[in-house]
Amino acid sequence: MTARLTLTTLDRLPAAVARPAVDPREVGVGGVHLGVGAFHRAHQAVYTEDAMAAAGETTWGIHAVTQRSPRVVEQLAPQDGLYGVLTKGLGGGGAPTASMRVIGALREVSFPGEQTGAVLDRLAAPTTHVVTLTVTEKGYRRAGGRLDLADDDVRADLAALSAELRTGRAEDAAARSAIGMLARGLARRALHDAGPMTVVICDNIVHNGAMLEGLVADFLTAAEAPRAEEVAGWVRTHVAFPSTMVDRIVPATTAEHRAEAQAITGVEDHGLVVAEPFTQWVIEDRFAGPRPAWERAGATLTDDVAPFEDAKLRILNGSHSYLAYRGAVLGHRTIAEAVGDPRLLADVTAFIDDDVIPTLAAPPGLDLSAYRDSVLERFANPATGHTTIQVAMDGSQKLPVRLLGTATDRLGGGAVPHQVARAVASWMVFVDRTADGDLVLDDPLAARLQAAVGGAGAAGGSAGGSSAGGGSVGGGLADRLLDVGEIFPADLADDDAFRAAVREQVADLQAERVGSARRP
Repeated sequence: MTARLTLTTLDRLPAAVARPAVDPREVGVGGVHLGVGAFHRAHQAVYTEDAMAAAGETTWGIHAVTQRSPRVVEQLAPQDGLYGVLTKGLGGGGAPTASMRVIGALREVSFPGEQTGAVLDRLAAPTTHVVTLTVTEKGYRRAGGRLDLADDDVRADLAALSAELRTGRAEDAAARSAIGMLARGLARRALHDAGPMTVVICDNIVHNGAMLEGLVADFLTAAEAPRAEEVAGWVRTHVAFPSTMVDRIVPATTAEHRAEAQAITGVEDHGLVVAEPFTQWVIEDRFAGPRPAWERAGATLTDDVAPFEDAKLRILNGSHSYLAYRGAVLGHRTIAEAVGDPRLLADVTAFIDDDVIPTLAAPPGLDLSAYRDSVLERFANPATGHTTIQVAMDGSQKLPVRLLGTATDRLGGGAVPHQVARAVASWMVFVDRTADGDLVLDDPLAARLQAAVGGAGAAGGSAGGSSAGGGSVGGGLADRLLDVGEIFPADLADDDAFRAAVREQVADLQAERVGSARRP
């Protein structure tokens, strides 16, 4: 039977496997992480361990908290919190590469369903100075930009906090939401005046620090107890919520990955994560107290995260979506296959150069052309495993932030964004194909979109479809989808130059699709 990765087997690993940068046995807990999935283990935990090593500090070990399931606890607790990061990239000539390192920054792992009290006590401990979060966008329980106070889990957490504030006794009922867990921990910290805290959100949401600060304030304000306002005031004074931008592709770990890692290490690793070589972390330099020396591990500290955020959303995320829609229509299963198609590579490069980069202010230290090249190189890595259909999902939610802001800015500067129009047209032709049953549309507005496409005529309006203001080839499909107000703001949809550009690109892509189908 193969031994499992633990502190006992750590010293027996082959020389090719990098050990933890600091001895896990000597690391104390100084931070809490909510939402310990694969991304955190491949990103913030790695930065934190490297920061400890670079600064010669051993006080920043992490108490990691799962979300809905004890699965990660079951993976990591028997391994003394250790796990491997299998980094898969491309070397010279496009040959695949792989390397392994073991991370020891996670020193405690908890499941709120059974250990909420332990998590709240860690959040309130004077030795804890930093909280990080990766709970996905839907984990923040928002409605209309504010905390959804009608959510059953939020209400249960509010009841627990209210009881603790009324009685003054610790209330350890299982936390049911990430916001509830965080706010209850901050409230307990406030009641003990345990010192300042910095809360670092690591989910890619625009202006994420201010968003999270507002949700915590909503929660504390809604608590029904005499000391609720006192706690809310303490949090306003003693807790910082810096904005961040994070980036690293972390594909799902497969049985093949585990077998590959075991062949390298000689041990079983139930907590293994897989990642690409590239990693980036930009953090607003606004902290309330002590923190790890993340900048010594490669993180960028800045007064303004927004330029980095804009570059990622418009260059990386925008081109990712473009490749997904166009690639899926042309029969490419993965993003790596799509970017390997010379036609698509040329188009997505023109999209970035002609329309995206002119709308961006380059943040300090970031060359936008070099960033473009690194993004396209990363997309070509087949180890990331991203399929075009996966990336294409939720297009109605992604288009406004990934593509349409660029179009609006170009129009405002007096230029017609033909390349953005081609990207938008790629999404339209993709939606058209899903109505035919050729591709899958996974989108909150799927019914609305397919109803619009269904009225555009045969083949999505590719021959004779039209709507008010448009009768050209491709005009029917373009006009009907541009009129979906949940996606396209009126000022953009009503811009004659942009509408004409989208119609033209839809017609061109539909002709390309037909031409491709006729090739032997």
